[in-house]
Amino acid sequence: MAKLNLRDKFGDWWDGASPFSRTVFRILAVLAAYAIPFLKNPIIDTPETSFNSVLFYPLVMFSLMAVGLNVVVGKSGILDLGYVAFFAIGAYTHAILSAHTGLNFWEIIPFAMGFAMFAGVILGLPALRLRGDYLAIITLGFGEIVRIIAVNTEAIGGAAGLTDIPGPSSVFGIEFTVMDPRPYYWLTLTAMLFVIWGVLRLSHRKPGRAWEAIREDEDVAEFMGVSTLKYKLWAFIIGGAVGGLAGAIFASNIRSIQPELFTLNLSIMILACVVLGGMGNIWGVILGAVLLGYIPEKLRFLSDYRIIFFGLLMVVMMNIRPNGLLPRKKREVVGDKS
Repeated sequence: MAKLNLRDKFGDWWDGASPFSRTVFRILAVLAAYAIPFLKNPIIDTPETSFNSVLFYPLVMFSLMAVGLNVVVGKSGILDLGYVAFFAIGAYTHAILSAHTGLNFWEIIPFAMGFAMFAGVILGLPALRLRGDYLAIITLGFGEIVRIIAVNTEAIGGAAGLTDIPGPSSVFGIEFTVMDPRPYYWLTLTAMLFVIWGVLRLSHRKPGRAWEAIREDEDVAEFMGVSTLKYKLWAFIIGGAVGGLAGAIFASNIRSIQPELFTLNLSIMILACVVLGGMGNIWGVILGAVLLGYIPEKLRFLSDYRIIFFGLLMVVMMNIRPNGLLPRKKREVVGDKS
């Protein structure tokens, strides 16, 4: 009998654990995640910055965006190369509304998510009737259109962008300042936990089963009565909402945004997090996001060569684990084998 790997052993323990044990494990895992900013270790610190300075961006922000993109790419099997557009819409929504209205960050969050969801509908209705490379090209073009509109619209700052973006007001005595990334880490982590909770609940219900059917074979899913356009559109809407949420948090942290922050490179990086971690597995994409966000920081001592080394590392990893570090667990079909 083949030796079980660590994931199999944990899976066996999890399947046999009582509900109380699972609840205790979840609580301990969440508490450990919130306690990370208090760690101080030379292995964790990067050569030029402390771990706290990279906690918010790219580590936890990459993770939040990867969880959102995973709904589109991993759950539904739709190749989206323009995910950065939703991120930009959320960031600009917060910047514009905070400057021209009396709304604070917490009141703007629903608008940031709502506008990003609306953009998902506008993009999805015509684009999701296509498949494969054609759909990927349209999403790529959408991401560039949003960036170009931002560059050429002087009313929202043009190429110079927007500055003096206010941060969130204090919560339970915790102040959000540019000098302390920890409150933003806790804020983004909390948002990500709520997103994970929502996505997991959907995954075990009709939308999740529909997404899985579409990912495996869209023609068969449609033949079996699944409204493929409807559920693909829902994937775009949910992914867009998460992207808009992440954009608003990001803008409130850096206090100034420019169109050059929302390029295709960012979409490719988030997509790489999903692919490296394991498409369709939430915990896998989070692992991929953490690795892709932190390893480049750890390799800064290599200067410009770190990108080459990082690229080679990615090539090696994808050859060793083509389905990702933590690929989704396929459902077993139990039946008569005779």
